[in-house]
Amino acid sequence: MSEPTPLIALLEDDPAQSAWLQQTLTDAGFSCQAFDEGGALLAALRARAPFALLLLDWELPGINGMEVLRWVRANCSDALPAIFVTNRTLESDLVEGLNAGADDYICKPCRPGELLARIGAQVRRHRPPTNPDANFTLGDFTVDMSLRQIRLRDEPIALTPKEFELAALFLRHPWRLFSRDDLSALVWNREVPSASRTLDTHLSNIRKKLSLGPTTGTLLSASYALGYRLELLPSPDQAARP
Repeated sequence: MSEPTPLIALLEDDPAQSAWLQQTLTDAGFSCQAFDEGGALLAALRARAPFALLLLDWELPGINGMEVLRWVRANCSDALPAIFVTNRTLESDLVEGLNAGADDYICKPCRPGELLARIGAQVRRHRPPTNPDANFTLGDFTVDMSLRQIRLRDEPIALTPKEFELAALFLRHPWRLFSRDDLSALVWNREVPSASRTLDTHLSNIRKKLSLGPTTGTLLSASYALGYRLELLPSPDQAARP
């Protein structure tokens, strides 16, 4: 079974800013539930909504982001990460936010690449550990870690050892964004120079060998300056729906 797409709670009362943040998050493969006031977010938290991360504006009418954060730290597990995205830029504000239990603090206007990198770091840090040696399936793919074999619709795919490690990493973590440095460390256990074509060659090979594309409901996409992720495509009947 694949991991569910991380659901992020966004607390932001400015409609334009909220729309931009929601688009940025969904384009990066996250799910997002937006709230324009703190009381509604607290109600969702009390109902145990399965949020993977909170993205909080500080200054809102009524219950503000700081009050939400303090409630979360008093009533929820510390495993729920929270990031402030705020116009408050003084060092004293940053210190107050971190001391209140925020995991990170981003000043507006925020750059999308930096925002996604910081969110990704917190989601990875707080993700429950998984057994990297467990066999698993994703769609038409079956990954046998003990045999180091990937099958597509029960047909084995001929892969080199590094191609297998790279393909298994993407298939185990659909939608997760991996930088080139991440892939170098996780697959090669060292830094692969940016001028080297090693990583690019392996990525090209697994695209072809695994038939990544509409026929398998997958897409290995590149995000400029950010990295690579395996996206899951809707089935033809889903894509045809209005």
